[in-house]
Amino acid sequence: MDWTERRERLRAIIAGDRCIYPGSVHDPISARIAEDLGFEAGMLAGSVASLAVLGAPDIVVLTLTEFAEQAYRINRAAKLPLLVDADHGYGNALSVKRTIEELETAGVAGITIEDTLLPTPYGATDTKLIPIAEGIGKMRAALAGRQDPRLVIVGRTSALSITGMAETIARLKAYEEAGVDMLFMTGVKSRAELDEVASAVRTPLFLGGAGKELYDRDYLAARKVRICLQGHAPFMAAVNAIHATLKALRDGKPSWDLQNIAPPSDLLKQATHQADYAAWTGDFLNANPKA
Repeated sequence: MDWTERRERLRAIIAGDRCIYPGSVHDPISARIAEDLGFEAGMLAGSVASLAVLGAPDIVVLTLTEFAEQAYRINRAAKLPLLVDADHGYGNALSVKRTIEELETAGVAGITIEDTLLPTPYGATDTKLIPIAEGIGKMRAALAGRQDPRLVIVGRTSALSITGMAETIARLKAYEEAGVDMLFMTGVKSRAELDEVASAVRTPLFLGGAGKELYDRDYLAARKVRICLQGHAPFMAAVNAIHATLKALRDGKPSWDLQNIAPPSDLLKQATHQADYAAWTGDFLNANPKA
């Protein structure tokens, strides 16, 4: 498949002057719904992928192969530019290079690589960062692994909530110097913090969520923020809905008494591309196909 157009769309967003909220997606149906609703991009987080694929918490037990396969399923089904959170790149810098190669092949448009020490080492009681030099090596390896120059490489750090502002800026500047296309931060709580970072770097910013004080796209855009996450409420809502439905059935409620269960027929037809499949059925399984 040709992933060029969707990667170019993401590049245009990054080069523009506004901030978007990508839709949190986890499978083909959620990605199609996000696309139909007008989201400019989708986001597949490592945490959500772990939940969707393994039913496991966000403790980095998902493998690169499993993650890339889920990303490919989403990209095959929808045409949204897909951003993915590739955690620490599944190993050292050489593993990061391989991660970029696999996810690029799977059709993603943007990939974040972080500098958190993952997976949690034996005996650790708190979250730590890898040395800046090692982080730089990972960013350089990510860039070396990229074959399509349109693919967006994002350097990510959680330093703000672990070691503070000074190291956050130092790491972001180092990854900027390495040549990444965007800089991703988690833990930003205030406008003062974002203002300080935005004045220190040149590269477009990607935020891992924004509290009430930051929830203003015009403000974010003016601080070079081009992408801001809104969390992963869609998957959590789906878990609640499945639990409530199964519990009601287990408790003896008949299926015909369940409320708001079946989606409107038009929605399900649209999300499953039923019209396309009907047309293909007519063309390929009909003894007298249309000329």
